Amino acid sequence: MSGVNIVGVGKYVPDLVVTNDMLSEIVETNDEWITTRTGIKSRHITNGEPTFHLGAMAAKEAIQDAGVDPKDIGLIICTTITNDFSTPSIACLIQREIGAVGSMAIDINCACAGFVYAVDMAKRYLETDKNLKFVLVVSAEELSKITDYTDRSTCVLFGDGAAAVILELNKSKMFSSYLGADGTGAEYLLARSYNSETPFTTNCERFEDKMPDGNSHYLFQNGKEVYKFATKTLPLAVENACRQIGITPDELDVIIPHQANVRIIETAAKNLGISMDKFYLNLHNHGNTSSASIPLALYDAVKDGSLKKGDKACIVGFGAGLTYGGVVFEF
Repeated sequence: MSGVNIVGVGKYVPDLVVTNDMLSEIVETNDEWITTRTGIKSRHITNGEPTFHLGAMAAKEAIQDAGVDPKDIGLIICTTITNDFSTPSIACLIQREIGAVGSMAIDINCACAGFVYAVDMAKRYLETDKNLKFVLVVSAEELSKITDYTDRSTCVLFGDGAAAVILELNKSKMFSSYLGADGTGAEYLLARSYNSETPFTTNCERFEDKMPDGNSHYLFQNGKEVYKFATKTLPLAVENACRQIGITPDELDVIIPHQANVRIIETAAKNLGISMDKFYLNLHNHGNTSSASIPLALYDAVKDGSLKKGDKACIVGFGAGLTYGGVVFEF
């Protein structure tokens, strides 16, 4: 099975940094409570920049890092749950900003597992389309748009940011993936969108039992159920992705998980029987940025040397949907 080269990486986060102490000024909480329960110390929050701007800036750095011509990018896959518009897609807006006009442009919503899904999609496109040279994957999120800052149980968790990678096919590198979802858990993590109501609607209540309940457009999370799901599916995805290419999880050099909560990752590591030393974390200064969290951590791991050429790595995510997935690759 062929793999991919990551030929460029990019990152962009807003300049505005919100610390735990700043949150304690608007909601009943404190730095010790947040840190001990989540591992988060601060997070970046937009100060007016739209989501597509964050994504475009990350994409521009990835393009510069790769040294490629934007016109050679044949596909842009963007992951987000916080697009600035219902339409157009954020992929089209980023395409415009980077000058890659003519490329395919796709948005996907797989929540916090979005980047993992997108990398898998990119590899499949590269493998089947002989005219496709480079794929740009961008994950851009502004969870501050859907965060209720009066709810201390959720507002301390989320941040904004974007990261991007440019991929090309490499037939000599290892690659495997294991993706899945469990829609029966949709009600455990959600944010409502527009209601299906018009001047002619007479039966809107008829389908209320078919829709997960939620608090307006703000994120709702059943922390207990999400924790159970995440600590089960993170090891599941890692183990199955490894099994498909004949290795064991302890042969991995680096695991980059969705940066949701340090307790989730610690429990998952214990369930895998792997030391936390192999898990790369940066959630202390980013918080949970949904689909952007894995590529943000990937970027930092590349830049600080924690992820090196030839390393066997695994990216693994879990999130609303409920979705989950892992990709094992050779860097």
